[in-house]
Amino acid sequence: MANVLNDFSLNALTKAIDANQIDGYIAFGCGDGAELHQDPDMTWIYTGIPYPLFNGVLCARLSSDTVDERIEETINYFKYRNTPMMWWTGPCTHPPDLEKHLRAHGLVFAGNQPGMALDLLTVNKDMPLPKDLKIERVKNEKDLKDWLYPVSMGFNLPQFAAKALLKHFNGLDLTKSFPRRHYVGRLNGTPVASSTLFLGAGVAGIYYVATIKKARRRGIGAAMTLTPLIEARQMAYRIGILQASDLGLGLYRRIGFKEYCTLGRYIYLETLG
Repeated sequence: MANVLNDFSLNALTKAIDANQIDGYIAFGCGDGAELHQDPDMTWIYTGIPYPLFNGVLCARLSSDTVDERIEETINYFKYRNTPMMWWTGPCTHPPDLEKHLRAHGLVFAGNQPGMALDLLTVNKDMPLPKDLKIERVKNEKDLKDWLYPVSMGFNLPQFAAKALLKHFNGLDLTKSFPRRHYVGRLNGTPVASSTLFLGAGVAGIYYVATIKKARRRGIGAAMTLTPLIEARQMAYRIGILQASDLGLGLYRRIGFKEYCTLGRYIYLETLG
């Protein structure tokens, strides 16, 4: 597979971590009524859904001479459409002090996440699953609704945002192997956990790992992470990547992930009212 990344250098891994996330979010800008803009210096999306996750700048490589002008143009675009937005930063962001400019224009820091990677050949494919846990690929709308339940609980999504996420992913072909697969974990038939595999930039990205509170501390999060990683290895992928939350950082380190970069998030919520 010519597009699979086998380069474990720091530069290659940080670029892949950043690019995988960008490629994954680009799909939000391709839906009905949405916009995807891939300008020479910036990649950004607009859906009109009033939630930051669905709108904003995925990647910016701005000139130091025009950075403030471009930020102001972008803010005004979303402001006049009464739509909140998010601005992602990562290892490929330019200029290096972009975050200082974002703060100066009123964007609010929403947190950093470590970008992590591991060699898929080190993943233990024989790891036993927690008792009574059944992990299956999402193949239809019912499965997707089951997947969405732990996602909504784990990421505190408001109901309208959860519905938008359901509509978005249900509009894609859930039966295709590439580039995205969703997984739902059930205990005695009840959905309790979720994860998603996204194949992009030559690596296997893990997203939407969530377990409802009453099912935590039983190894379910590890199982939901390892299952897509093992499948990616079976497809000849060599590198797994993810962005870790504070809750999941210890788990991912135990699995074998190491930190290589930092990805940031800034939010602009002001609208015209």
